[in-house]
Order: sequence, then structure tokens, then C-alpha cells
Amino acid sequence: MRFIPLEKLINLHDGYRKEFRIDYHALLLIQLGEERYLIEANCPHQEHSLSEGWVSESCIECPLHGYRFSLHNGSLIHSTEEECRGLKTWAVEYEGSEVGVVWSED
Repeated sequence: MRFIPLEKLINLHDGYRKEFRIDYHALLLIQLGEERYLIEANCPHQEHSLSEGWVSESCIECPLHGYRFSLHNGSLIHSTEEECRGLKTWAVEYEGSEVGVVWSED
């Protein structure tokens, strides 16, 4: 396991969103108020990007079909068609002046 830096803390602000790629995984870093979340960047329903999704205090909504997921744990909150799995989430980690993720090669 190793720390992979994603962004400098000085660049983060309320409303921040940016997609990152690690290996073949697409991750979306979001800051909402003082909280930071690191989630799977694509909706598991049909793999549509969540980077333009509507974000509230506790969830993100896929702009394609309106599926809503918890920002805290990735669980599916609302589906508009067939059920799908929740989002993968990762713990946001800090090292010095950077925010990132501890990544396992598994």
C-alpha cells in the first residue's frame, strides 16, 4: 500500500470536483463545505460520469438517469430504473500539504 497524492490542499475549496485515474480506476474527489469525499467517478448503472452530477449535503445524483448515492459510504439511495450496486468509496488521506489516497495494488 502506498500514498498517492491527488491534489494540494491549497487548491481545495467548497464545490471542488476533479476526476483522477489510478491504474484503471476513475476516482472523483469532491469537497462540500469542509468535508472531502473520494468516490468512484462513474455511475455503476450505465457507467455515466458523475463529474457533472448534482451534489447535496449527503448525496450525488447521476445526471443521466437520476440515480442517487450517499457521499459518505456510496450506498444507493434512489434508483429510477433497475437496481444497481453502490459506489466504491475510498478514505481521503493527508500527507504534508497534499490530499490523496492510500492505494493497494490488489
